[in-house]
Amino acid sequence: MSKDKKVANHSGLNRSLSSGQMEMIALGGTIGVGLFMGSTSTIKWTGPSVLLAYAVVGVVLYAVMRALGEMIYISPGTGSFADYATHYIHPLAGYLTKWSNIFQYVVVGISEVIAVTQYLNYWWPNLPDWVSGLVVVVTLTLANLASAKAYGTLEFYFAMIKVVTIVLMIILGLLVIFLGLGNGWHPVGLANLWQHGGFFTGGFKGFMFSLSIIVGSYQGIELLGITAGEAQNPKHAIVASVKSIVWRILIFYIGAIFVIVTIYPWNQLAAVGSPFVETFTKVGIAGAAGIINFVVLTAAMSGANSGIYSSSRMLYKLALDKEAPGVFAKLSKHIVPNVAILTISGGILIGFVLNIVLSLLSKSSENLFVIVYSSSVLPGLVPWFVILLSELRFRRQNQASLVDHPFKMPLYPCSNYLAIIFLLVIVLFMFINPDTRVSVSVGAVFLLGLSLLYYVKHGRQK
Repeated sequence: MSKDKKVANHSGLNRSLSSGQMEMIALGGTIGVGLFMGSTSTIKWTGPSVLLAYAVVGVVLYAVMRALGEMIYISPGTGSFADYATHYIHPLAGYLTKWSNIFQYVVVGISEVIAVTQYLNYWWPNLPDWVSGLVVVVTLTLANLASAKAYGTLEFYFAMIKVVTIVLMIILGLLVIFLGLGNGWHPVGLANLWQHGGFFTGGFKGFMFSLSIIVGSYQGIELLGITAGEAQNPKHAIVASVKSIVWRILIFYIGAIFVIVTIYPWNQLAAVGSPFVETFTKVGIAGAAGIINFVVLTAAMSGANSGIYSSSRMLYKLALDKEAPGVFAKLSKHIVPNVAILTISGGILIGFVLNIVLSLLSKSSENLFVIVYSSSVLPGLVPWFVILLSELRFRRQNQASLVDHPFKMPLYPCSNYLAIIFLLVIVLFMFINPDTRVSVSVGAVFLLGLSLLYYVKHGRQK
């Protein structure tokens, strides 16, 4: 049996996700709370040149998704990029990919549930955090247990709310910039892009520091590779999704950031609060704070929802591959990995409760949680590395299948090598940056520990 056939084996899950739902799942996993509420964490490093930073990382993102799309077109399957890592690199690579995905999305899920409780406090300030957190986790768990289609439908609408908000913000922002809407019909213009210290306010080092944060914000787009195993007509869905999703994400991110750094001087953003709220308020939309609070609430729900889906499928794959207890490979009557879903949801709930307890015991626990959350960035890069590396060997081993392939990786293999080198440079600057050094070290220790555990269990198998 050829390796590509091994990868394409049916997982036992229903193919019930449409290409539209797949696109929204990827959007939901990538467009997170940070874009709405902050948008200042990247800008503070490098000023207006953050626009260029988002575009540069977007080129790498495009290479990753084209490589993934090329492989999925021939060999679609749940957890596909983890399968590719196993079959085209080494079983250790697949092992690290699956556990990294679980680690990343459980941590992200915990943080998103915590965020939801804060947003609900806007309307119900006396509602205990543990009550709102429990309701959120139970609601999302039930949606995931119902069916993949139910999850996809919920995520579709979550992502749609975010997308509509961003589009409206970009349109209104452009009217403020070029026509002066909300500014006495005096156009704001583009001067804020180069005034207040220039375009590259943080120099080369600041620009490179911002890239690590931007890479973290883009993580989640590879969810397309996990949804492939439950997609209707996966070949068509993957081609359509990859072709459109990257450009949509780039437009949303770069468009929103362009509006923000053009309307507001970059060095005054810390005092603005949420730039999205201020933009809607500036054009006279009453209740802007309430509207944005609802949007970021759905953004957080979306992030937790994607986390439960993604990590439960990876836990399911680990069980199928005999790398986790077989109970996690059980499917419910709705053809979803119910034990894996309940376990991941339980882990998120436990982490959420633990954070509440720590916050009551120590004021410094908030900083500890930030370190843990950002430690998921390096494990989150593992899928990107394995996708780019796997495609190199995939191309060599599947030459016959690639003759009439309509969706081949452009500029192969140069695009692969350049993207890999660029990601390695970003990781290097994460170690150089004192603000990310601890978190990237935690991620590195996690990956090293997993590798040692693998070799203890399996020996040096090839």
